Amino acid sequence: MAASVVVTTGAAPVEMTNSVQVEATHPPPQLAPAASEVASTPAHVKRAEAGEQWISRLLRVGATCSGGLFLASIALEALPQSETVHVAIDVLRKGAASALLVTPVVRLVVAGTTLGLRGEWKYALYAAGVLGLLAVAVGAGIHA
Repeated sequence: MAASVVVTTGAAPVEMTNSVQVEATHPPPQLAPAASEVASTPAHVKRAEAGEQWISRLLRVGATCSGGLFLASIALEALPQSETVHVAIDVLRKGAASALLVTPVVRLVVAGTTLGLRGEWKYALYAAGVLGLLAVAVGAGIHA
């Protein structure tokens, strides 16, 4: 589609045309599928889903266990005050706090293991590195 305009400049008329040509674009060529797409076989996907289900169960069980211990310690406060009740409350609360702290560490172990089984060695090594740093930190805290 071209629009033509005649402009008179001085004595000679000049014709100016504004033409826009649109070329048909071709879709980009299809690239080869990425390595991750090729490697995701049904068995590979099933292992990944199973690992995620284990992690989900682990987090639910850890939270439920910790919550149950905290609720039990609160229920024991209704009993008459004695040395035994105080010790039981203290043990339950320490157990609940420990469950809250240990659950993410166990989750990291499960995640690192499932990543290693799926062949994602880079991320499995990251998980092992984080676990190593946690072990060093806990070890340094115990000896201090």
